[in-house]
Amino acid sequence: MAKDEYTIGQGKPQQPRPHGPGAVSAVEKPADFKGTWAKLIAYCSSQKVAFLVALACAALGSVLTLMGPSRLSKITNLITDGFMTGVDLDAVVKIAVTLVVIYCVSAVATFTQGFIMATATQKITKGLRTDVSSKINRVPVWFYNKHSFGDVLSLVTNDVDTIGQTLNQSIGMLVSSVTLFVGSLVMMLVTNGTMALAAILSSVVGFVLMMLIMSRSQKYFSIQQRNLGAMDGHIEEVYAGHNVVKAYNGERAAKETFDEINGRLRQSAFKSQFLSGLMMPLMIFVGNLGYVSVCVTGAALVLDGKIPFGDIVAFMVYVRLFTQPLSQMAQAFTNMQSAAAASERVFAFLEADEMANESAKTKRLENIRGEVAFSHVRFGYEDTDKLVIHDFSAEAKPGQKIAIVGPTGAGKTTMVNLLMRFHELQGGEIRIDDVPTTEIPRGNVHEQFCMVLQDTWLFEGTIRENVVYCKEGVTDAEVERACRAVGIHHFIQTLPQGYDTVLTGETSLSAGQRQQLTIARAMVRNAPMLILDEATSSVDTRTELQIQKAMDQLMEGRTSFVIAHRLSTIKNADLILVMNDGDIVESGTHDELLARGGAYADLYNSQFDEAG
Repeated sequence: MAKDEYTIGQGKPQQPRPHGPGAVSAVEKPADFKGTWAKLIAYCSSQKVAFLVALACAALGSVLTLMGPSRLSKITNLITDGFMTGVDLDAVVKIAVTLVVIYCVSAVATFTQGFIMATATQKITKGLRTDVSSKINRVPVWFYNKHSFGDVLSLVTNDVDTIGQTLNQSIGMLVSSVTLFVGSLVMMLVTNGTMALAAILSSVVGFVLMMLIMSRSQKYFSIQQRNLGAMDGHIEEVYAGHNVVKAYNGERAAKETFDEINGRLRQSAFKSQFLSGLMMPLMIFVGNLGYVSVCVTGAALVLDGKIPFGDIVAFMVYVRLFTQPLSQMAQAFTNMQSAAAASERVFAFLEADEMANESAKTKRLENIRGEVAFSHVRFGYEDTDKLVIHDFSAEAKPGQKIAIVGPTGAGKTTMVNLLMRFHELQGGEIRIDDVPTTEIPRGNVHEQFCMVLQDTWLFEGTIRENVVYCKEGVTDAEVERACRAVGIHHFIQTLPQGYDTVLTGETSLSAGQRQQLTIARAMVRNAPMLILDEATSSVDTRTELQIQKAMDQLMEGRTSFVIAHRLSTIKNADLILVMNDGDIVESGTHDELLARGGAYADLYNSQFDEAG
């Protein structure tokens, strides 16, 4: 296959991947924290009732917690006043029981909030994964030329998990913290204005510093998520091609790229985590400073007889309830920054351009004859002005075997992908049984073809499942018949579980055996038309002859398009199209084209010259 042609999973000529050296610049557009969170909140609207109940429970738990210190103050005053006259134990027990009830109800409210948030969050993350998975099938093929597969997988794993963890842990924490912060502030002002002023002044400095740190650290969280996606993309790519990497001694280059990405990730992670990590010790310092200021101020007021000693005890608890939320809010905002960076990537993917919605198209192909016509087809890859197919016109009669040949980069595979509607035309028309392919849904077009590519694809499952793939009602006898036809039945019988052997990384299959299975899959599909893109390129000559016989049986009565570099395999084609630079330069049968002594004759003879 020409490297400047599309394949099903690759897209147009490979551009520098976003995870390549220097691909992720530190100078990026600033992250839209508010805008991204607005999108996330809108996305979570389906769970708004659950979130509101959970947040109400969080607020209730905090309010009940705030009711404790005033009761502690009363108990302290009852005890100190009773040193001389005797302690009123009944009153102390009554207040203590009230405290226990308050704290128990607070704990139940907090537990309920956690349960509801966990349930709602998992529904949100499930929905996000489902939407991303669905989106993967709706974006055009060229999208994956700009984004590595590992980077897209990172959306489903790292980014969605980050969003879920933040929603589950940080939102409830933020509501509880704000409630405690405001409530404790009010209670301190009600209890004693002087000590409240001392506590507030000690906290203002920390709050200002926290906001300054947040404003500086957000961009590094965004860069960290992008670098994490780049890392996943690089690892996925190197792992998938580890044989090629080792064969070409590319370990050093792969490691250098990995180190370069890893260095960027470390740098951005260090900056984001270091800056956000400053918040917790800062808040601890502010809390300790608040304790000191309250103790000093309260002691002076007690000595002056302006407040009872119990007020200092209550204030010590209020100061903790006042400064602790600052630490929790700092942690929550840190997590929200990570979630904003992750959400920005996820929503950017979900908002990416899609293939046109074809649900309104009602015309369908059924029981087709197999007549295919290309009329003045033009096509160029996305984001480029260069046309790959300039003016392609050809016609295939029902049941004909059409061979497409030409030098590397001529546009052979591109034509097949246009026929399958993996890409949209920029001009001209392709008709199947006189029906333009643009007037019927893509899925219906795909149903008319079984396709075998030189790039084999097998998934982790049994051999039978791989051969049957997405075809219902296939019997074991049909699977075995197809595997016998392509010459792999005997090998399958030697495996421990035969056709029930699970194909994994530990199952050793040669490239030729993988190709045989994909050809058997095409035979089982039994579609009206057939596309073979160098289908026998990975098998030996003897197996090729056996597969060729099976292919001849499969192609009998079917319109077939065969892309081949070994011209000896298409000598019996009904029509041979010779392509060069996106145009048909010759067409005819094998004998006719040899007699002309043109481009086809040169290609055909050159193969035998090379063989000699």
